[in-house]
Amino acid sequence: MRRCARWCLIAASLAVWIPRSLAAQETDDPHQVQPERPTVATHAYTVWPGWVELEAGFELDRFDAGVHAASTPLALKIGVAPRVQVELQDAWVRNTDVGPARDGGGDLSLGVKWRLADHLPVIGSFAILPAIKFPTGSLRQGTGTGTTDARITLISSNQLGPVELDINAGYTRRSSAAHVPRNGTLWTVSGGVPVAGPFGWTAEVYGYPGTGGAGGSAPIVALLAGPTLSVRRWLACDLGAIVPIRGPQPRAVYAGGTWNIGQLWSSRAARSRGTSVSAPSRPR
Repeated sequence: MRRCARWCLIAASLAVWIPRSLAAQETDDPHQVQPERPTVATHAYTVWPGWVELEAGFELDRFDAGVHAASTPLALKIGVAPRVQVELQDAWVRNTDVGPARDGGGDLSLGVKWRLADHLPVIGSFAILPAIKFPTGSLRQGTGTGTTDARITLISSNQLGPVELDINAGYTRRSSAAHVPRNGTLWTVSGGVPVAGPFGWTAEVYGYPGTGGAGGSAPIVALLAGPTLSVRRWLACDLGAIVPIRGPQPRAVYAGGTWNIGQLWSSRAARSRGTSVSAPSRPR
């Protein structure tokens, strides 16, 4: 666990010192919102240096036997350098699985997305996202896992005409605990497309391969889909559902939005456009 966390921290540190010769504009407009929600996947693009974006939502999960869980995920994204953003994520969680309803804050996650390249053959824009999740939620209340997790996600984003295709592959290493497996993996394939005017549509298939051991679980494959709405260039909303294809994935409905709040500080990289390479705006 310590070795994996160390490598995540090294990658995050290197991201902050990325050479200026690799700088790229995230979009032609720094105030253009770039939503990662509502999908499990993320895209390879990043917030402009000095700019801040907030994602918030609500999800209601329905398990077997009438058990429900609700969460309000929140993610804050801050552009710290060309191609680099820091991400803070947490959620308020409410469970009804055993006895009376229990709620509280979830586990806090800190990550750094680093876009390494744009316009590569086949994989398009490519980024890595090392992150560490801290056990700030309560295991007893069911709002946290009780483990410290180090994870790394590889991200490919391609613009195929009006459609954006995002592919993720992730690996997680957890601190020792009897109730969860030490290792976990994730894959996702998602797409977004404009439909009419400010309306769009997003869909994703994602999976968690099965794990063994005392805390192991069966493989999960699920489908997420729903409409999106571009309210303003700096504000986007979403709505939809998640349905299981295989394994113990709960059925769920969700809603939320992404807000490009604006610029916190001025950056030379954000002001100079002459030699930068633009990444496409998100269609969803």
